Amino acid sequence: QVQLVESGGGLVQPGGSLTLSCAASGFTLSSADMSWVRQAPGKRLEWVSDITSLGTRRYYANSMRGRFSISRDNAKNTLYLQMGSLKPEDTAVYYCSAWLSSQYWGQGTQVTVSS
Repeated sequence: QVQLVESGGGLVQPGGSLTLSCAASGFTLSSADMSWVRQAPGKRLEWVSDITSLGTRRYYANSMRGRFSISRDNAKNTLYLQMGSLKPEDTAVYYCSAWLSSQYWGQGTQVTVSS
């Protein structure tokens, strides 16, 4: 059974940093392209970043490029999202997603950027 469990969210001040993790189980992480997406209160899902199965290519939404960094450790079955220079508009629930025969989602982790 595919499971994705995000962690690392919390309250951070503007300009601060946070690293999210996504622990994967039930499949071989190296077989899946992975994504981070987010959903702010009252807004639609917003794509954040993608990384290919072996980590050779990474893609970012324009508003996150230069501030966020996606990475993965396939040996540890874990996906990461390092977030820096955080802004209040980055406040959202962050989800990781695995692209297998279907798309799988975690339950999300809340990130709140506020002073």
